[in-house]
Amino acid sequence: MVEGIIVKGIGGFYYVKTDTGIYECRARGVFRENKITPLIGDRVKIRENNLDMTGYVEEIMERETELIRPPVANVTQAVIVMSVKSPSLNLWLLDRFLVLAEEQKLNVVIVINKIDLDNNSIGKNIYENYSNMGYKVILSSCTLNKEIDTLKEVLKDEVTVFAGPSGVGKSSILNRIQPNLKLKTGEISEKTKRGKHTTRHVELIELDAGGYVLDTPGFSSLKLDFIETEGELQQYFKDIRKYSGHCKFNSCLHVKEPDCEVKKQLELGNISKERYNNYLNFLDEIKRNTRRY
Repeated sequence: MVEGIIVKGIGGFYYVKTDTGIYECRARGVFRENKITPLIGDRVKIRENNLDMTGYVEEIMERETELIRPPVANVTQAVIVMSVKSPSLNLWLLDRFLVLAEEQKLNVVIVINKIDLDNNSIGKNIYENYSNMGYKVILSSCTLNKEIDTLKEVLKDEVTVFAGPSGVGKSSILNRIQPNLKLKTGEISEKTKRGKHTTRHVELIELDAGGYVLDTPGFSSLKLDFIETEGELQQYFKDIRKYSGHCKFNSCLHVKEPDCEVKKQLELGNISKERYNNYLNFLDEIKRNTRRY
């Protein structure tokens, strides 16, 4: 058997990159019986047939991380791409991506793209707010070739999930970073001003400078049903977590409780109101989810 990494999966076939080439593999029936689905990014052992470069996935090695949507394994870093315009910046969705990345303990980089269209200092405001929370924020433009070299360095030797809503320029950025990828770039619907999906499947792409990147389909929502208790959510908000230990009550959810340090910092302007409102919105969703079960 040889070891490799699953770089693509289509229609029950898994394409496994090894030192000797890429094999088209099926997964053994035992995985299906045990309700285990091989994921892009899985490190696997395959029984290979060198005559036609096919094989069977025999073993899936232990995963370091596992994302639900997109369904990928062993990611070390998340690059979350939003745009200032066409489509407009969606902070609600940005914060949901951040919650998912924080839960998986991934290194996070926020990219605000199409900065050449920014006439209202949207990018600058995001840079200031999210940098103060401790996130790396990059203001990029494919049109101006702005910060593309910075992004190359960020991706080097990492396994990165490139995520964000459709139309923000994920594929355009990757094409700038490595032109031979020739990924299909999307259009913006004139009717909805939202992006049209261009990436049809999840694929692990090897970069010339080292590392892999996942160009994933665009999303419009992310479920938070992996969060089991209301108190867990604050752990995934860096800015709220920073102050929550100073609240009067250990069980404080920062909603209506007295002597809440988070609400004090909100009033002082050290926590963004939009971000806090998203926290409350997510908290209500988790309450509904927990009642349902």
